[in-house]
Amino acid sequence: LFGKIGKYAKVAGKEIVEKVLILYYCWQDPDTPAQQKAIIVGALAYFILPLDAIPDGIPGLGYTDDLGILAAAFAAVAISIKAEHKEKAREKIKEWFE
Repeated sequence: LFGKIGKYAKVAGKEIVEKVLILYYCWQDPDTPAQQKAIIVGALAYFILPLDAIPDGIPGLGYTDDLGILAAAFAAVAISIKAEHKEKAREKIKEWFE
């Protein structure tokens, strides 16, 4: 996961990367229910798999489908997202984007 994110972070943009990282850290949390972890795995798998509804290489459009899937997953598991997940994501974004 970090391999694809690190490789495409600047192309995908901070918004997508932040959502991916928050979901990833939420997935790692033992307090996150299994059903919500399954939603997260599905969204993250869609992000990292090469086959997309809209190919990632299309400038301006390539990551819109990924963002939609991630936003839906984010909303579905929002109750399990903790401040610590967001903080870890912010730290990783600083590392990658600065």
